[in-house]
Amino acid sequence: MPNSTLKWIYLCLLALVWGSSFILIKKGLVGLTPLQVGSLRTVFAALFLAAIGLRSLKHIKGKQWMWITFSGFFGTFFPAYLFSFAETEIDSAIVSILNSTTPLLSMLVGIALFEATFVRKKFVGVMVGLLGTTALIWSGATVNPDQNYWYSLLVILASLFYGINANVIKKHLQTLPALAITTGNFMVIVVPALIVLATTGFFSAEVLSGPNIPLSLLYIGILGVVGTGAALIFFNKLIQISDPVFSTSVTYLVPIVALGWGFLDGEKFTLIQLFSGIIIIVGVLIVNSRKKNV
Repeated sequence: MPNSTLKWIYLCLLALVWGSSFILIKKGLVGLTPLQVGSLRTVFAALFLAAIGLRSLKHIKGKQWMWITFSGFFGTFFPAYLFSFAETEIDSAIVSILNSTTPLLSMLVGIALFEATFVRKKFVGVMVGLLGTTALIWSGATVNPDQNYWYSLLVILASLFYGINANVIKKHLQTLPALAITTGNFMVIVVPALIVLATTGFFSAEVLSGPNIPLSLLYIGILGVVGTGAALIFFNKLIQISDPVFSTSVTYLVPIVALGWGFLDGEKFTLIQLFSGIIIIVGVLIVNSRKKNV
């Protein structure tokens, strides 16, 4: 299958999986703290990847381990905690919407630090997508005035880390198999995640016997294996067959899925949010149109 078709399949699949991740975080927080959710998400993903990807680590050589480590912390470790803390104050759907700043941040990081070429068409598409995002944030703040939107800065920071990571993979890890990159990431960060988890008292009998723990662990287990481990394999491959801006534009589609889950979970939803979602999709189409880049 040609890459021009395959990249769209990966994009839609990732939108569905990551769009469902935010509701899983929300459900996990019912019985777990943000630090526990972030740590367990990493641990479950690491166990899954160790089972399927240890042999792929042979492809990682010398200096590439430095970039694997950098990618692991900025692309997964820190964002896992930032998103968990953000969802203690902001609806899961709104968090997913804020995450759609990733393509713009990826573009700006690429131009500033990685000598990426400025492409007017992509910039216009990103700005259209951000227009839809702004409308979604405004409508969310109107519908939920009691929520602390300062926590949105945590999501913006996580999105910046995602943008940096996408550029690092494209520039320094392009030749590695996607499975090797992802497995390497988690083999590096699983020990720090376990240390953080231990400091929360998670392994005490009191915590483990909590009434909400089994269901919360199930949600975070699904998030770790499917929404983190498996999804990052596809995402790293997507970066390699396209570019950082196209790859991170998945965050424009994620809110559509997340809003649907939020609506089913009782989060408020308005027609303005629906219209804003349509604007976001238009932005994605502009970014990835086949017209001549200028």
